Amino acid sequence: MSALNPSQHDPPEEDDNEELLNADDAAEEIAIDDDQPMEDEDDAEDDLHEEIQLQNDSAAHFDSHTDSIFCIAQHPLRPSLIVTGGGDDVAYLFDSSIENDDPRPLLPTSYESDPQPKGERKSIPPLQKLDGHTDSVNAVAFTQPSGQYVVTAGLDGKLRAWSTSSTPSSSSTPESPPSYTFLSESSEVQEINWLSPCPSPAHPNTVAFGANDGSVWVYTVNAADTASPLTINQAYYLHTESCTAGAWTPDGNLLATVSEDSSFHVYDVWGEAANAGIASSGSGQAIISLTATDQRFAVEGGLYCVTISPGGTVAAVGGAGGHIRIIGLPRVGTTASASNPTARAGGAGGPKTKPSAGARKPGPSTTPSSFSASSSSNPGTLLASLNSQSDSIETLSFSSPPLTLLASGSVDGSIALFDVAHSFALRRHIPDAHDGFAVVKVDFVAAAAATAAAAAGAGQERGHYLTSCGMDGVVRRWDGRGGKSTTTTPTTWPGRNPATGMPGRQQAPAQAQAQGQGLVGEWRGHRGNGEGGGVLGFVQGADDGARIVSAGDDGLALVFRAEFA
Repeated sequence: MSALNPSQHDPPEEDDNEELLNADDAAEEIAIDDDQPMEDEDDAEDDLHEEIQLQNDSAAHFDSHTDSIFCIAQHPLRPSLIVTGGGDDVAYLFDSSIENDDPRPLLPTSYESDPQPKGERKSIPPLQKLDGHTDSVNAVAFTQPSGQYVVTAGLDGKLRAWSTSSTPSSSSTPESPPSYTFLSESSEVQEINWLSPCPSPAHPNTVAFGANDGSVWVYTVNAADTASPLTINQAYYLHTESCTAGAWTPDGNLLATVSEDSSFHVYDVWGEAANAGIASSGSGQAIISLTATDQRFAVEGGLYCVTISPGGTVAAVGGAGGHIRIIGLPRVGTTASASNPTARAGGAGGPKTKPSAGARKPGPSTTPSSFSASSSSNPGTLLASLNSQSDSIETLSFSSPPLTLLASGSVDGSIALFDVAHSFALRRHIPDAHDGFAVVKVDFVAAAAATAAAAAGAGQERGHYLTSCGMDGVVRRWDGRGGKSTTTTPTTWPGRNPATGMPGRQQAPAQAQAQGQGLVGEWRGHRGNGEGGGVLGFVQGADDGARIVSAGDDGLALVFRAEFA
């Protein structure tokens, strides 16, 4: 009898692979259409051939900075001489004169989609590099009245001064630019926020600045004083938080400052108000002090800009939430200038010995003065509280007489015009002045330029023109006299003709045309619209306001022809 096979008695094993792919299914083939590229390849092909359409209306450009240009200033006698400071820790001097009328090419190489080796427009060469800072240079200035010194201030807390032995006049030629030599530096604070030259002829070559610790300093630069070429005149310690802005009265005798602590102080720097019988406030350091403890004045979130009227009797401060406060100032004498000392950020510095909290008490004035005991009817009184914009006020500017306007620019992208002569009534609100991007600066064309233009037969005065710039990368100019449009005729302004690519006149945006907001000019060339750019400042004193030089977050300074119609 044969032996039994044990496997015959084992139960059958279950097939665990019943769901394996069927052989018939595995034989199925999917045909590939060689004529139809894959979707990802098609998209990549489109990306490679995408053209970036850029518009540049500038007549010249300066590109020596390797980081954002934070500040810009022009020489008081020769406006074509420009100084800029940037995030690359240096400042540059260059001449913005336009030597020829050839506009080609319109873009620097880095901006062109297809740069050409021939015919490329060369950058304006720097006249001088001003170095020595170890952090961003965010405030620069030429001293008044003749631009004898250049002063730079930075986030490293340094105040550095350069001097020149030659004083260029408005008739100087580009072939003979002044040369500046480093003179001295001072460092008493951690960071400098703003820097403003004093316009007083009796106190030349003086600058004021504010620091992140709230202190305010006044220095005089004097190369003849070899022992102390940078001398402190005053130091004030009233602000409890960062001092964000400061402005001189047009005669240079009073200095007004604001802070993140929502305080406003006016200092009698030279003692002229005291000589005229105007007493100081309880602090002893200022003749006017308003703080957040006064609920009528308080602005939650702080104050960020200040400007003073051409007559020197009214100050306007702007801050968070779109709030503006109007304060009366004492009239301690006649103004020596019709300039508009608007400020927004800048300054710091210090000598080898820091003054005490009381600072140096000014003695009786030793210079002739026309000051009297007369004053405005409401010195230190809150005259008006304005709130027509929805976000922080970044910039303010008063127009020159006979026009009586106050312009404000907001982070919400709008510009507002108030009628000073009619209780600061809102005269015009331009909600999309810079297409929803923050307005960085507004500035009326100076009366001095307007008068010069009229004297030269250039037509009517230009003090009613307001220039603005914003984070959209555009510089615009507005007619402050304008109102609602009564015509449907297309508006045109000097700029670049998109059809020919050449400078010319083009149609205004439909929005500005429809709303009749007074737009008369627009100049492009900087990156913007949220693309890592924007215009951070400009000057417009050259050619009686017919030339604008801008400072860009993209590291470029562009020169625009801004001819008046």
